[in-house]
Amino acid sequence: MPEVIRFAWGICSLGDFIVAMSDKGIVALEFSSQRSAMEDASRLRFPEADFIDGQADLGDVLVKVEQAIENPGLDPNIPLDLRGTPYQIKVWSMLGAIPMGETTNYGALAANLGTRDAREVTEAIASNPIAVLVPCHRVIKKDGSISGYRWGFKRKRDLLAREHRLGTLKAV
Repeated sequence: MPEVIRFAWGICSLGDFIVAMSDKGIVALEFSSQRSAMEDASRLRFPEADFIDGQADLGDVLVKVEQAIENPGLDPNIPLDLRGTPYQIKVWSMLGAIPMGETTNYGALAANLGTRDAREVTEAIASNPIAVLVPCHRVIKKDGSISGYRWGFKRKRDLLAREHRLGTLKAV
């Protein structure tokens, strides 16, 4: 029997977002205004799963995710089902350990992994499928400037600004 991944759409101040969930937790949280294209891309990401509309079933999850997006630091208490290579999952777990209101840089993450080459770290971060809850937006350039973000530079800037308003944003 194939795995079932349910998806639902929500709306927040940063735009439309899709949440996809396995029985274990969130496998994807992505921003997009192109719903059918995002659903098609998600089906391709999970080719062995039945990717089904769970709009009616995931209402409480959508509310919690929206609250977490709008209120940085709020723990939505939703499990994550991280799927990637062991290296990607290690990097994503490190992102989850960056406290709200703090940032780090690609080189510092690479150094924590025992390498000086930040390219693999950058690639792992760029492939993170779970926006906000795996806070890749907290990774910036060494010079303190904001670098790319899978869901757009403006969203990254807005997320960091929200966290800054809640306290002093600290670089590590």
